[in-house]
Amino acid sequence: MTQINAYLNFNGNCRDAMNFYKECLGGELALQAVEGSPIEAQCPPAIKNQVLHASLMKDAILLMGSDMVGPDGFIKGNTMSLSLNCSSEEEINSFFSTLSAGGKIIHPLRVEFWGAIFGVFTDKFGVRWMLNYDKNAKQ
Repeated sequence: MTQINAYLNFNGNCRDAMNFYKECLGGELALQAVEGSPIEAQCPPAIKNQVLHASLMKDAILLMGSDMVGPDGFIKGNTMSLSLNCSSEEEINSFFSTLSAGGKIIHPLRVEFWGAIFGVFTDKFGVRWMLNYDKNAKQ
C-alpha cells in the first residue's frame, strides 16, 4: 500500500527528539546510529553516535527522523520531508519522474544497503521528497 509519512531532520539531537515523541505518543522506537552502519566509513568520526535513521511506530502512525542532512546543511525550514513508500517499481519510477520534474534531484533512484530502491529530490515548489520501494516488503 502506498503511504506518505513525515521524515524529520535534526541537528544532532534526533535521539532526544524521538525519545520525547515516544514518551508523548507511545509506540515502538527503533534507532540506528551511524556507528556500525554500512555508511560509517563514509562519515566523519565526530558523527558516529548520531542517528542515521529512527522510526517510531504506533498503530497507523509512522514518524521517522535522522541527524543526517542534505548537501546544503542544516537550515531551519528544510528539516522535514515527505517520505513516500511506494508499492511497486513502476510506481516509484513514475512518481520520481513526475514529482521531480522542474525540481532538483538530491539522490537519484538506486538500490540502497537496506535493499530498497530509494531517491530524494526537492520538487519545483521547494518540498523535499524521499521515495522508497522495498521489493521484499509484504504488500
